[in-house]
Amino acid sequence: MLGIVLGLVILMVLAYRGWSIIWVAPIAAGIVALFGGLDLLPAYTDTYMEGFVNFAKQWFPVFMLGAIFGKLMEDTGAARSVASAITKLIGTKRAALGVMLGCAVLTYGGISLFVVVFAMYPLALALFREANISRRLIPGTIALGAFTFTMTAVPGTPQIQNLIPTSYYGTNAMAAPMMGVIAALIMGIGGYTYLVWREKKLKEAGEFFTEPKNGEKEEEGEKVPNPWLSFLPLVSVIVTLNLLQWDIVLALISGIVLIMLLNVGKVKGFIQSMNQGAGGSVLAIINTSAAVGFGSVVRAVPGFERLTELLLGIQGSPLISQAVAINVLAGATGSASGGMGIALEALGDRYMQLAMETGMSPEAFHRVASIASGGLDTLPHNGAVLTLLAITGLSHKESYKDIFVVGCVIPIVSVAFAIVLGTIGLI
Repeated sequence: MLGIVLGLVILMVLAYRGWSIIWVAPIAAGIVALFGGLDLLPAYTDTYMEGFVNFAKQWFPVFMLGAIFGKLMEDTGAARSVASAITKLIGTKRAALGVMLGCAVLTYGGISLFVVVFAMYPLALALFREANISRRLIPGTIALGAFTFTMTAVPGTPQIQNLIPTSYYGTNAMAAPMMGVIAALIMGIGGYTYLVWREKKLKEAGEFFTEPKNGEKEEEGEKVPNPWLSFLPLVSVIVTLNLLQWDIVLALISGIVLIMLLNVGKVKGFIQSMNQGAGGSVLAIINTSAAVGFGSVVRAVPGFERLTELLLGIQGSPLISQAVAINVLAGATGSASGGMGIALEALGDRYMQLAMETGMSPEAFHRVASIASGGLDTLPHNGAVLTLLAITGLSHKESYKDIFVVGCVIPIVSVAFAIVLGTIGLI
């Protein structure tokens, strides 16, 4: 047990300091193995790498195709076109709502969070400038639309955080729709209400829009594709995944093919976009696989049984212990998918067994796992948070408070409601 705790602490501290989990995870796993009485070399070459490789084997096509799809949407201007149409429809009077919904549509359509940040920031800057709202609220607004309900709660989302539980619980992306919708409403309405309140407080304090230090201006005259046509690839992914029940790999391929057909005039740039998307996916899958490998070593040591007893001994529904485990591990790794991967790799079989023994639906475990992964993952060392602040040119001191409330506090509240619903069978 001491080795497991020490390994987690080292993993969390080093990740927080910006050290790559690719080489930090094996070191932390080595500490767990050493305290657990395992031989170090076999613990790495066999146990750790088996968990690493199995996860990569199962999920690399999804990571790669998702990244390529997002990159094509970005480079063809389709993502910007869809987002721009939504923000114009909402108008500047509700700038935060427009940005939030623009992010939500792109995320629910299968575009990666990082691409959404790049696509939405120029639009958010223009809207906040026209509405005279402090720029410090832009990161929180983008985080609310991209990092919360469409990532984990809305049924059918093709984001990886909603797909990983399917391999452990035999479910699909539409698992527990009632739980998901209610949790999504809590996150969306709660987060937006908070942002409106913050906007009012900042204006009362005399804080309004100021130009970025780099002097970035709104891009004018840039030709973007037709928004209705640009929206079709997003619809294709969602419809083929959820209505036609295609595999996520085929659903993403349908989106890729459609975005290429609709932008055939830009065919010369497709190779570069696909190369960059595929290249970027490698780092993402390795990061998550490294976290899952750590979970495999944790499961192999004798102290894991004691850890399991402690977690499963938490009073009340087993959904509570699952949510606690995933939230803590997501916070430790700074990654929703990484924390979920560790927890389900180590405990997924036990929770599935509990579901069978207690008569609880595996769908409830799926949805709670997904929502719980999107809580403490948004601590300051999270990669998406760091990217968001870097792109917007703002510091943790200026904007992290808002990210923390909409991306951490409110999602944790929503998972509590989801647990109640799952426990009483309203899924």
